[in-house]
Amino acid sequence: GPVDGLTVRLASGNPHKARELGVLLPGWRIEPLDAGPMPEEVGATFYENARAKARYGRTVAEPGAWVLGEDSGLEVEGLGGRPGIRSARYAGEDASDEDNLDRLLEELAGVGPAGRRARYVCELVCLSPELGELRGRGTLEGRIAEEPRGSAGFGYDPVFVPDGQSGTVAELGDAWKAGSSHRARAAEALREAVGSALREE
Repeated sequence: GPVDGLTVRLASGNPHKARELGVLLPGWRIEPLDAGPMPEEVGATFYENARAKARYGRTVAEPGAWVLGEDSGLEVEGLGGRPGIRSARYAGEDASDEDNLDRLLEELAGVGPAGRRARYVCELVCLSPELGELRGRGTLEGRIAEEPRGSAGFGYDPVFVPDGQSGTVAELGDAWKAGSSHRARAAEALREAVGSALREE
């Protein structure tokens, strides 16, 4: 395609995300940007945070670089949409995945099926010197399991059961994620946005 061989600098300190996006955007070289501490996530939405990361990345990347910002997380019905943009820090600033999971399950103890409805959201914002801002959003609907199962994935994957599946994302594994996750859907949307912007040039 028109953007194969593109090197994109990812404004994120999370090696999982760089690896996963590298798989989801074949033909693109996703290189983590050693950007030091990222700006405080003060946006009200995943999109605002992804855009802020990309803009910050632009200030530290080499001139002319394509820069990608990503923000994602989990919204749970019975928690009024929390943890939302605080998904990575739900149990505190230096919380581990396990701490966050524990807090989520504690808060949902005794909550019935309706309250366990959940959605994974991913926003990708790419800044291109020529094309300006391009974005892709992806969501995955599902529910929160009673306890963690499976060892693949990261974050809330061990408790997130996608609609139409009986296993958690951590049980379904990487191949499933590469085709069906919120991040896969956002990557697909971003590829389309970049492709159509290039055709219009």
